[in-house]
Amino acid sequence: MFQLQDVNKVYARRGHEVVALQAPSLEIHTGDYVAIVGPSGSGKTTLLSILGGMLSPNAGRVSVDGVSLYELTVAKRAVFRRERMGFVFQTFNLVPYLTAVENVQIPLYLAGIPKSEQRQRAADLLERVGLKDRLDHKPSELSTGQQQRVALARTLANNPPVILADEPTGNLDPDSRRIVLDFFDELHSEGRTIVMVTHDSVAAERARGWLRLSEGMISRCEKPVMARAA
Repeated sequence: MFQLQDVNKVYARRGHEVVALQAPSLEIHTGDYVAIVGPSGSGKTTLLSILGGMLSPNAGRVSVDGVSLYELTVAKRAVFRRERMGFVFQTFNLVPYLTAVENVQIPLYLAGIPKSEQRQRAADLLERVGLKDRLDHKPSELSTGQQQRVALARTLANNPPVILADEPTGNLDPDSRRIVLDFFDELHSEGRTIVMVTHDSVAAERARGWLRLSEGMISRCEKPVMARAA
């Protein structure tokens, strides 16, 4: 699945170079469920962005199923990402003036799915996440947990084999967090690869493998000891 070789990412801040990530060698296999943990500013989101084809490293090679991600043109990388990766964010990124079903239709529209099929497929996905009675509600009419479930349904619109999640439970109450994590377990059981950045001990414990970042350096670890979220 993912292979990183001699990957390096450096930022310039106030005239100084800051090493955000150093990954001499890293593999994440198909079907893995990996939590990325570590203190704030350690490089977790940088790593996730590089895996997702959204942030070019300064050096090194990032391969996904043998395809060198950053040797693709920007346009081809966007197509590759759209077809193979789903993204879940802490902030949901829903379009506020669109309904739940319209938000889920966005990737289907971008993929060229016939309009006649878009609403039905989007409705089916919302039903899967328990929102069949909220199809025509806008984000402001939904709870925080319901908004995250709309975002999950949108993530699955193109049936991606890979889910990349950045603090997916960060804004959720305990009940909504459980619903989302149960859904991640279900997606993993279907054979999808999940890579999740989290500060949430409850979320991290659901993973099957763990990577710890500290000052941009990656190491594998046993189930991490973290401050438990409420």
